[in-house]
Amino acid sequence: MNRSLIVGICLASSLFAQAPAKWTVEPRFKPTGDQGWDLLAVDTATNRLFVAHGDKVDVVDLAGGRIAGSVPGFKGAHGVAVTGGKGFATSGKDSSVVVFDAATLVVDARVPTGGAKPDAIAADPATGRVFVGLAGSDALAVIDPATRKVVSTISLPGNPELMAPDGKGRLFVNVENRSEVAVVDTRSLQVAALWKLAPGEEPTGLSFDPVRGRVFSACANRMVVVLDARDGKVLAHLPVGERVDGAAFDPGTGTAWIPGGDNSLTAVKEDSTGHFAVVQKLSTRSGARTVALDPRTHRLYLPSAEFGPRPAPTADQPKPRPPVVPGSFAILEVAPAD
Repeated sequence: MNRSLIVGICLASSLFAQAPAKWTVEPRFKPTGDQGWDLLAVDTATNRLFVAHGDKVDVVDLAGGRIAGSVPGFKGAHGVAVTGGKGFATSGKDSSVVVFDAATLVVDARVPTGGAKPDAIAADPATGRVFVGLAGSDALAVIDPATRKVVSTISLPGNPELMAPDGKGRLFVNVENRSEVAVVDTRSLQVAALWKLAPGEEPTGLSFDPVRGRVFSACANRMVVVLDARDGKVLAHLPVGERVDGAAFDPGTGTAWIPGGDNSLTAVKEDSTGHFAVVQKLSTRSGARTVALDPRTHRLYLPSAEFGPRPAPTADQPKPRPPVVPGSFAILEVAPAD
């Protein structure tokens, strides 16, 4: 066979293998209420999606495809983590964490965090502890789920954003105003390392690849920075959308997903040679800046809404947010097309 033909066939096969999959982006669930929203999480044990939404946490039954209920009593819900059958969700304006049963949605306790503006939250599989980012106190509060008490506070060099455990006793935490990732030892409860994200700036979303040991940090200057989880070496930086906030990693497909406030959802993958590339860029809807992944179905969920005109600035609100159009709040489902 002609050598050039062989090369052409191999190239075509390679391009076909790398061809991006088709995806559907649809508003799938419609919780009630026109308040703002923040982070969300999938719990595979209960097959539920938990969404921080204003003064409550909305709960979606993914198996039944319906709204299962809500957990009330929040003053600005921000983040949710589920472990051991219990949900832990941050209530920012009263500096507490609400503990509830993940199945019945009954509130069990309210834990004072001892610091200001609890925001992102993560459960550590290695220790069972729950780590709460105190955005107004430059620290992490550590909760023992058994006693429902804060057992330690870990000082950070700046304000924490999203975080992800490696499952082996380390927690990676974005430090937004320092453009760093803090590595926390979840057993000794000490900061073990601080890794620079340059050229990335003001990181928010963070996800972790447990297979290859990569940290994906989504930054405000329209890039995702990829770090080697062994030593913090910057392996790559790639373009993403504007006003990024969340991030998710799918171990089944080896894909990091980063949503942006410009209605974009960017997919990044590493190939067998260690090269990183943007392999997909989907169009979403307004406000879809945070994301949760169901690793069993490879589906992604993003809260979204339509917005009205932005109000005029005032002394109390120099940068007011535009109001949500009543009835427009929805959770998008991004799914592989059949």
